[in-house]
Amino acid sequence: MAVFGYGRVSTTQQTTENQRLELEQAGHRLDYWHEDTGVSGSVPASQRPEFSRLLERIRPGETLVVAKLDRLGRDAIDVQQTVRDLAGRGVRVVVHALGGADLTAPAGKLMLAMLSAVAEMERDLLVERTQAGLARAKAEGKRLGRKPKTTDAQRVDILARLEAG
Repeated sequence: MAVFGYGRVSTTQQTTENQRLELEQAGHRLDYWHEDTGVSGSVPASQRPEFSRLLERIRPGETLVVAKLDRLGRDAIDVQQTVRDLAGRGVRVVVHALGGADLTAPAGKLMLAMLSAVAEMERDLLVERTQAGLARAKAEGKRLGRKPKTTDAQRVDILARLEAG
């Protein structure tokens, strides 16, 4: 059965070559290589051009190998859904940086769930810190948002003209 490798980098100035090399040096014989260049990890996997092509080509019994979990995505829910969809199709998902863990096997599913829970907690903490910072700034009288494009006098003039017709 075929082994598919997948790499992703966020900018066109980066390359996936190190990801591919890391997998090959670890002993993964890659039959096919798909890479998305200039695509953020926040873009759902199914919406990435090369990952979509990979999904069209990969068959039950075959394996998808990635160097690191974040190459599949940065959104824990999307990564879980992607792995679940692939597992449902009979495709193994192996992450080299996690000791070659197969995320479709029972231990791999547990590992993915724990990593996703930690990622979700970190995201929630970031939201809390951001909201606390905004509340503090507002309490200190700082203006939030963009600087107005008009002055108070201009706004008064505009309203007066609107009322005058």
